[in-house]
Amino acid sequence: MPKINGNEIRPGNVLEHNGGLWVAVKADHVKPGKGGAFAQVELRNLRNGSKLNERFRSADKVERVRLEQKDQQFLYESDGMLVFMDSDTFEQVELPADILGERRAFLQDGMTIQIEYYEHEALSATLPQKVTCRIVETEPVVKGQTAANSFKPAILDNGVKVMVPPFVGQDEDIVVNTETMEYSERA
Repeated sequence: MPKINGNEIRPGNVLEHNGGLWVAVKADHVKPGKGGAFAQVELRNLRNGSKLNERFRSADKVERVRLEQKDQQFLYESDGMLVFMDSDTFEQVELPADILGERRAFLQDGMTIQIEYYEHEALSATLPQKVTCRIVETEPVVKGQTAANSFKPAILDNGVKVMVPPFVGQDEDIVVNTETMEYSERA
């Protein structure tokens, strides 16, 4: 694995530090009036989610880890495990359902998601940025309600509540941004 200097750490870099895998969330480069420059880095553990603030001097060397990204297709869920199939080798992989966190509700049959691996261990999974869902319950459209920033609550077919514009009605398909979990547009 390549070693990088402490002042080369950028947000998004995955590092091997203190025997664990950490992703740099924030990196502030500080040059105090007295003493050498350093990078104040906020790290998040990829395995258990714990956070750590660490100071790296430019002379410090850290191991930068490259994660392998694979597109895999969701097949089914069984006993709290999600089963995915590798699109190239057709090999099936079982991962715990909590790897997606609160975005688990947006996973649909046959959906292709991106899973990041370190050696043979799955560390994270990313859904497509936009997913189409159907509204199953919302307030009816009120004629004449034209306030630009007024939104109303709606419940989607996967049970997630989102705020939608007043012109969107029940049984309509909408596109939801899975990163922000907000309404994006009509489908």
